[in-house]
Amino acid sequence: MIFRKKNSDYSDQDLVYKYQKTQHAKYIGMLFDRYGAMTYGLCLKYFKNEADSQDATVKIFEKILEDLKRMKVTHFKSWLYRVTQNHCLMELRKKKPQSTAIHEIEYSLEEDVSPGKYHEREIRLSALDKALHDLKPDQKKCVMLFYINELSYKEVAEKTGFSLKEVKSHIQNGKRNLRILLEKNQEFNSLTNENVA
Repeated sequence: MIFRKKNSDYSDQDLVYKYQKTQHAKYIGMLFDRYGAMTYGLCLKYFKNEADSQDATVKIFEKILEDLKRMKVTHFKSWLYRVTQNHCLMELRKKKPQSTAIHEIEYSLEEDVSPGKYHEREIRLSALDKALHDLKPDQKKCVMLFYINELSYKEVAEKTGFSLKEVKSHIQNGKRNLRILLEKNQEFNSLTNENVA
């Protein structure tokens, strides 16, 4: 599956508005270019294989074509993230209806999904994306494989060619540097301070 990262003068909200007004699928295509990789990555985290994740990504954007005809969406990225999570959970439930792990994941996602919460999640995701981007390449690679792809230390070592000791060091240092970078992010800190207060 190929994702094109196209630059556009349109904001997410502009593209949603134009699609709702015209029903032209090209605007959803522009959103796919922008967020297809993110959607696929999240699907991969749940399904653990490329084929199911690719199928799910296509189905999710097909669903979006219909949902946006009747729904008011103010923060597209956060809304898409939630739609993707729900789709993945539903598909996994069909395959493993008694899976304890799925119920645990679903329980963790039961939260206030008001527009304010969507916006808050979008800020947190944006801050995390930026922090990950700013990590040293080796740290970023190991952190992504360990936490996002949920590989074991041994699997990360096999995939990267690093020794187990190097993998653990990169992950430990990456976590520490992520924390430092997030602490420097003013928007992220403002959310943290509000929640503490």
